[in-house]
Amino acid sequence: MDVVMALDAGTSGIRAVAFGPDLTPLAQTYREFTQYLPAPGRVEHDAAEIADVAVATLRDVAERMLASGHRVVALGITNQRETTVAFDRESGHLPHRALVWQDRRTSDQCASLRESDHAATIRATTGLEVDAYFSATKMRWFLDEGHLKALAAPSVCTVDTWLLWWLTGGVAGGVYATEPSNASRTMLMDLDTLEWDSHLTELFGISRSWLADIRPSTSTFGAISPEVVPELAGVPVTGILGDQQAALFGQACFEPGMIKATYGTGAFVLANLGARRPENVPGLVTTLGWDLGAFGDVTYALEGSSFVAGAAVQWLRDQLGLIGDASELAPLAAQVSDAAGAMFVPAFSGLGSPFWRSEVRGALMGLSRSVTKAHVARAILEAQVFQVRAMTEAFLTSGAPLTELRADGGMAVWDELLTLQASSSGLPVRRSDTLEATARGVASLAGLAIGVWHSLEDLAQYWRSTFSAAPTPDPALEQAYASWRRALEVL
Repeated sequence: MDVVMALDAGTSGIRAVAFGPDLTPLAQTYREFTQYLPAPGRVEHDAAEIADVAVATLRDVAERMLASGHRVVALGITNQRETTVAFDRESGHLPHRALVWQDRRTSDQCASLRESDHAATIRATTGLEVDAYFSATKMRWFLDEGHLKALAAPSVCTVDTWLLWWLTGGVAGGVYATEPSNASRTMLMDLDTLEWDSHLTELFGISRSWLADIRPSTSTFGAISPEVVPELAGVPVTGILGDQQAALFGQACFEPGMIKATYGTGAFVLANLGARRPENVPGLVTTLGWDLGAFGDVTYALEGSSFVAGAAVQWLRDQLGLIGDASELAPLAAQVSDAAGAMFVPAFSGLGSPFWRSEVRGALMGLSRSVTKAHVARAILEAQVFQVRAMTEAFLTSGAPLTELRADGGMAVWDELLTLQASSSGLPVRRSDTLEATARGVASLAGLAIGVWHSLEDLAQYWRSTFSAAPTPDPALEQAYASWRRALEVL
């Protein structure tokens, strides 16, 4: 059969997935890559390693598809969004590791911008808060540190662009392009025109020649080079989306007001707000959902982002050694009915939406001798619920008609998490039949571009839920949330 593949380049690793005509995953491979933590608040990735892992996962899945007699007809790319790569398009040289979206080294620069008149302009033009989370100040850091100085063809881009360039040939003629869902995360794109804003590129000292061309999310971006992935030689890349927008698409949130939450490395809540750019909402960012180009409308989204979700589970496992595997957290937390007063603030990289407090760091509070590791696990689970609740409360101030929350991501496998979320946020929560909504979303987009699927209605029929949780009043959980909010105020 004809199949569509997705390359999902996340923060912790890369997954390649092949989907059949009914959007059933036929094969997939996942590989982690190295996380570099050179100093507190600094998080880096090796872009060359990302490219190598991407190629390895693609080759593995493509070989299995070919061995089964299937034909890969398109590839979609989805990616961690604000992470910024600097390289030389002429030689392929990488002067420094990529700065990950969690990296806070430009917080002082952002603080200065927030105190200036530029903050209002940035917010009005891009829909974003001024924060080290986004790419523009990371690009400026590469410039200020001299990493672009000796490059023949300086290039600063997000991971989608780096992978597209690499897979389509690299220095031998790779395509240097991006699309609006990723470009809207840089603090450099005008949300109305979907083009790089000349005032902002000048403000950050970024030459337009360093930036990728912005094309619709559904485009024929280029073909896979036979020298890079022989098994996919000539297969067109026809869809690109940032990972959270891809999850919104993969959750079939095609109508205004539909909302999803992804519990991945961080927790991200997005609501579809339709074809007209909405007013900015305090505590949230306005972003571009997708641009279907010749195949449909532009869609805007309202987004809340917390920087630490699954990363807190990794910390509990790798740094504290309280669990041996991430899958142990929810069963451990289920051993107790509450956190015994313990509270966890997952601000390893500051607080994101709706607080936007880059100076805050993580805290484990309210400890007594009665607190066990099960209570700590419960506090970490509750913190994820409370972060998402704070965002859904901010969504409600926008007037968005929230009716249910569609959940995906690795942590969404835990029924306990989704049950707590429903009761805390007061919204029904439904888990997608695949937790890999990100990969399914960009595969859907890529297939739509070449006629594997013909419309959004066609795609929506394949979305199914495997678990639902209804809101149930929980006074103890309400009290815990109130205590958690008070704890944030003293940090």
